[in-house]
Amino acid sequence: QVQLVESGGGLVPAGGSLRLSCAASGLPFSRYAVGWFRQAPGNEREFVAAITTSSSNTQYAESVKGRFTISRDNAKNTVYLQMNSLKPEDTAVYYCAARASYLYSALANWYNNWGQGTRVTVSS
Repeated sequence: QVQLVESGGGLVPAGGSLRLSCAASGLPFSRYAVGWFRQAPGNEREFVAAITTSSSNTQYAESVKGRFTISRDNAKNTVYLQMNSLKPEDTAVYYCAARASYLYSALANWYNNWGQGTRVTVSS
C-alpha cells in the first residue's frame, strides 16, 4: 500500500491558478498510476486527470482540458495538478488516487489508494 497526502488547496479568485501536490510514501511510487478526482458538495466524485507511471500518457476530463496539467516527479514521489484559469465550478475537494499499474483509468473504483483530499474554493 502507498500513503497519499494532498496539499496546495485554498481560496483563489476566478481566473487564478493553484498547484496541487500529492505526496506518496510507502512502496515505490514509480510503479503507481495516479489520478486526480474532485467532489463538490452534493455531487458525485468525478474524474479530473490521470497519469501513467512514466508520464508517457495522460488523460483529462473535458471540463478541465487546456486549463489543468497533471505531471509527476518520481524522484520526489510526488504528482502535481497545475490548475490555471480557475472557474467557480472548479470548487471542490480534490483527491489523488493511486494503483500499482502501468495503465490508468478515469474510474474512481479502479484505484485502491486514496488521499484525504484538499479543498479548492474559487470565488467569482
